Amino acid sequence: MYSKELESIKKSNRFRTRELFDDNLVDLASNDYLGLSTNKILFQNAYENVLKENYHSPKASMLVNGYSKIHKKFEDRLCEVNGFEAGVIVGSGFLANISMIEALVRKNDTLFIDEEYHASGILATKLLKSEQVVVFNHNDFKDLEKKISTNQRTGRNIIAIEGVYSMGGDLAPLEIFEIANKKKAILIVDEAHSFGVIGNNLLGIFDYYKIKPNKYHVKMGTLGKAYGSYGAYILASKQIIDFLTNRAKPIIYSTAPSLFDTALANESLDFIIKNKKILKEQIKNNLTIIKNILGLNSQSLIIPILIGDNKKVKMIQENLKKNGFLVGAIRQPTVKEAIIRLIAKIDINKDDLTKVCNLLKDSNVNK
Repeated sequence: MYSKELESIKKSNRFRTRELFDDNLVDLASNDYLGLSTNKILFQNAYENVLKENYHSPKASMLVNGYSKIHKKFEDRLCEVNGFEAGVIVGSGFLANISMIEALVRKNDTLFIDEEYHASGILATKLLKSEQVVVFNHNDFKDLEKKISTNQRTGRNIIAIEGVYSMGGDLAPLEIFEIANKKKAILIVDEAHSFGVIGNNLLGIFDYYKIKPNKYHVKMGTLGKAYGSYGAYILASKQIIDFLTNRAKPIIYSTAPSLFDTALANESLDFIIKNKKILKEQIKNNLTIIKNILGLNSQSLIIPILIGDNKKVKMIQENLKKNGFLVGAIRQPTVKEAIIRLIAKIDINKDDLTKVCNLLKDSNVNK
């Protein structure tokens, strides 16, 4: 039924498959930035915490009887360490973006969204009317300010950005936070790839810029990346969280998040806070290797290398696999032009990171 479309995808070298990769490959492709997906102590602690409860399944939606002490404990801890008034956890980052954008942007409001915002957020904008959505150039705060200043709509202004962008690894500029404050705009910050990776306390971009959250700030983060678990959270003022709880369809109509994944994320949060000094040092060391060999400056652990050719990017990936390394070969529509996406995970042996960087350098892929 879809043979023509599939053939077209194959011809453009964009065909994707699910693949069971060899466990012996050195993983430089996943978002497991801190290597916590293999931490058995955190896993065991989470398991024992869930085992203490009368049940291990969320059973129902948050608003029926799926909300547990494990959920509340994690929400309270997130608020405490991030300096937010209230929070709610949801099943995934995808659901979190649908929740925030579909619910918070009301009839007369305008959403200003970065053109490279995650696909889940872009999809959520399709649930709004076209006049409610303004896309601004990636990380271009001047373009954002111009579009907000000339906006004639009478409702709230809402800005949506990411702390660290998932494909480019670049950080949102401080000026966007300043514009939001000046315009009294609600600022949604997707911290999926910054939470656990940047900032003095490894809490993300608010922490990185030393920004104290206010009533206009909304912070979303996922648990399936640096935190080695699954799920997501939204932090904001009590009023915004109450509104989402009453209006966000993914929160109202989805089964509550997994108890085990929530307990595991809570263990990871405590681990990161307690070990932030050594984790930051490991991050710094890996980024130094990247800089010294590939000549690339990065503030995040996402290292994108532009290739621009779908066939070549797959060839490079296959060559690295033959040498024992797995990297991402990212093609359209995820990115505009094909890239090798190297993740400088801190659990990677320094000799391995050095070797894969030299292989990439010898391939001239960064030129």
